[in-house]
Amino acid sequence: MHIEFHGADRGVTGSCHLIECAGKRLLIDCGLYQGGRELEEENATDFGFDPGSIDYLLLTHAHLDHCGRIPLLVKRGFKGEIITTAASRELARLVMLDAAYLNEEEAEYKSRKAARHGRKRHAIEPLYTTLDALNSLDFFGRSADYGGMIELAPGIRATFLDAGHILGSASILLELNETGHNRRVLFSGDLGYSGRPILRDPTPPPPVDVVIMETTYGDRCHKQLAPSVEELYAAIEDTFRLGGNVIIPTFALERAQEILYFLREGVDDGRLPRGMQVFLDSPMAISATQIFKRHPECYDTETMTIFSEGRDPFDLPGLHFTRETAQSIALNQVVSGAVILAGSGMCTGGRVRHHLKHNLWRHDSSVIFVGYAAHGTLARHIIDGAESVRIFGEEIPVHASIYTIGGFSAHADRDELLAWHRHTDHPGITYLVHGDEEAMQHFARRLKGNTVEMPSLHQTFTL
Repeated sequence: MHIEFHGADRGVTGSCHLIECAGKRLLIDCGLYQGGRELEEENATDFGFDPGSIDYLLLTHAHLDHCGRIPLLVKRGFKGEIITTAASRELARLVMLDAAYLNEEEAEYKSRKAARHGRKRHAIEPLYTTLDALNSLDFFGRSADYGGMIELAPGIRATFLDAGHILGSASILLELNETGHNRRVLFSGDLGYSGRPILRDPTPPPPVDVVIMETTYGDRCHKQLAPSVEELYAAIEDTFRLGGNVIIPTFALERAQEILYFLREGVDDGRLPRGMQVFLDSPMAISATQIFKRHPECYDTETMTIFSEGRDPFDLPGLHFTRETAQSIALNQVVSGAVILAGSGMCTGGRVRHHLKHNLWRHDSSVIFVGYAAHGTLARHIIDGAESVRIFGEEIPVHASIYTIGGFSAHADRDELLAWHRHTDHPGITYLVHGDEEAMQHFARRLKGNTVEMPSLHQTFTL
């Protein structure tokens, strides 16, 4: 009985962990690395294990850094069963197909560039294709209900617990038995935190022997939500007063829906103008919003009440969905009074880069960051105070007002992580993953009296 670490080890993306027990091999997540070029190149390297040897893949949630390498896993020989919640299944389909399209688009761009320099056009292949993503959907099997135990094989049982991070997100409890040895192993997945709108709070974990937990914000506490919402409203009001536009780089899953929720509340409460034009310029976020409406099993009481009253918590006057590329391009002609939500949240791709190109140089516009930005990303460069940034080969000066509002994070902060860990009742060992090394070191010091490991990539431990 052992555990191997093959991603998000002393880093924030690429989650991938392997459990071997009773002759079976289980993978927990299989995500993409995201960030600078060096990290992106990691996606194409060997997994550190034979994909064909994996019997089950248990998916905690549908963010790209947790599910984004599933098509590659299948492409390289995975033949097992993928198990996740019903909501995560729908969202993962959306995310993987979008990633495949972007992979194909990037490969085509690089091929054209190579051809211009006299190199062979066919030499550059995408990491995986749309067909690979579609093929991977065939391996999604049983859906997990929160709190329901699934027997994977003799000696291996799995229970999905609500993680409160995004729609369908879960922590996963494994109850393992091998040759008379029992271990209760808990994977946190990515954890949300209490008191958020839309989703329920994370389910407190049970006592366990082994914990594998995220530490994305293990070294800091978030701003409180109410002041963060007020800061969002104030930033929008100030920008409109100056006569510019508001650009909000958003993650398509959860963050876009949460911002729409608060924009609607702002209009309903008179804090924001009813005539305000809001553009959700992200086909994936639009589809994700529709998926959100199909999964009331994930909602908290407040959001369920809004639905029961016949209202839509994600709709507001002046909201426009811009699916088509031509509609997105037309937004470049809007010079004032617009709030544009576009992906990606870290500005590593997607339509938001076009909106940044047209608005970053303007003194009257603003960019509001409402999520995590990894090192090496365009978002982090802007947040860190770059005077100019390179977008589509052009150096763009940064004159717009830049806001970073941390209270909207979908991740638990340090204190919430510590509270969650206390519920596990002094496990024999805690493995810290999915965080910058500095955040992990800080969080490890807070776990006084606990045995803590911070695994390196491809490191193996006996359970």
